Amino acid sequence: MDADIPPDPGLAPMRAQVYKDPRPAEHFDRFHERARTREPDAVYEFVRVLTTLYGRAALRLRSISEEKVPQHGAVLLAPNHFSFLDHFFLGAALRRKVRFMAKSQLFTPPLQTVFTHGGVFPVRRGHRDEETFITALSILEREGCVAMYPEAGRSRTGSLSDSVKPGIGRLALQSGAPVVPVAIHGSSRVRNWRRGQFPMVTVQYGDPIRYAVVEEPTREQQQAVAEEIFAEVRELYDGLERLGRRGVMRQVREQTALAS
Repeated sequence: MDADIPPDPGLAPMRAQVYKDPRPAEHFDRFHERARTREPDAVYEFVRVLTTLYGRAALRLRSISEEKVPQHGAVLLAPNHFSFLDHFFLGAALRRKVRFMAKSQLFTPPLQTVFTHGGVFPVRRGHRDEETFITALSILEREGCVAMYPEAGRSRTGSLSDSVKPGIGRLALQSGAPVVPVAIHGSSRVRNWRRGQFPMVTVQYGDPIRYAVVEEPTREQQQAVAEEIFAEVRELYDGLERLGRRGVMRQVREQTALAS
């Protein structure tokens, strides 16, 4: 991803990515079955509390406009992706339990136990993984909240990706669930903690976008919707880059006052 864009020299290096999981699809059946039939348990809330405390204390984590996420019914969250901790940043301010997709390489002991009890389900990287979409759609059919990164993997450059994958478009069209674009700003520097550098992380939620149901969307339809969604993510992110957290919060307050 973004191989032609050099990484920000101020970022700590990341481990080399493993793009293909050699384990057979059947290995992950039990994780999908649990995600399709059971809700996250107390592990979810325990981990959420711990990571929220860490985020707020060490990374000055704050959320903006979290009330834009519908409190009931199916909903898709579409954030940008820089850090492993983005999962936790995304759900920190939400009362709803967010069901995450995670790369299958993470499903190894002991982490897989935490993931499955927390409602996470695998994406088998390097393969066409229909099981992931079946699981996501089944959760949305039960009026759950699913998060999917339009960029698919983490950006390693410190900048938003120039391209997105069609998966979020497919889910949006097949489910008809509202999609909330989300900008996570500052998490690209979370891995700099070894250098004694702790960033300021801000999560801003945008207005929900709704699409009519298309049972069998074409690849072109999926891609077009994915790009439209990510354009909203980019606009939120660019606002945080340009105005900073305080500037965006001021802007949101002014817009709210005008609307009322």
